[in-house]
Order: sequence, then structure tokens, then C-alpha cells
Amino acid sequence: MPRYFFNTRIGDELIVDPDGEDLRNPDHAWEIARQMILEVVKSEGAQPALLEAVIEVTDVEGEIVLEFPFSEALLDQPDRSATRH
Repeated sequence: MPRYFFNTRIGDELIVDPDGEDLRNPDHAWEIARQMILEVVKSEGAQPALLEAVIEVTDVEGEIVLEFPFSEALLDQPDRSATRH
């Protein structure tokens, strides 16, 4: 399985994921990135700097596989105010 690294860019600062994670494919990496963003926002709140942050998912060669803006993950959430029947 390919290894993906989930680096976080906040402004000019890059927080590097030194270990990475073995995942099936880039789609699975997208799901993991989305979950990570939602967890960070849940614990840290929707701070302006975080809303502009991006998770850069790279492969073992350091090539960017995908960039996932924190704001995109928040916009993609289902409406939790809807009544469930």
C-alpha cells in the first residue's frame, strides 16, 4: 500500500507529518484528511488562521497528491440542524 503524509500549512508555516500512513489510494487519503480537519476544528474551534489552513497530502517522493483546505471540509458537512425522523 502507498504511504501518504499529511502536512498542515498554516500561512507560511508547514507542520510536517514525519511518519505518514499506509492507505489504499488517494481517495482514502482524502477521507482521512477530511476527518483530521474536522477533529482539529472541533478541538480548536473555527479560528480564522485555521479556516485558511490546508492539509497537503504527499507521497513518499514528496510530491503533493492533494491539497485539502480546512474551509472546504467545513462546507462539506451535512446540515446537523435538520430534524431526524
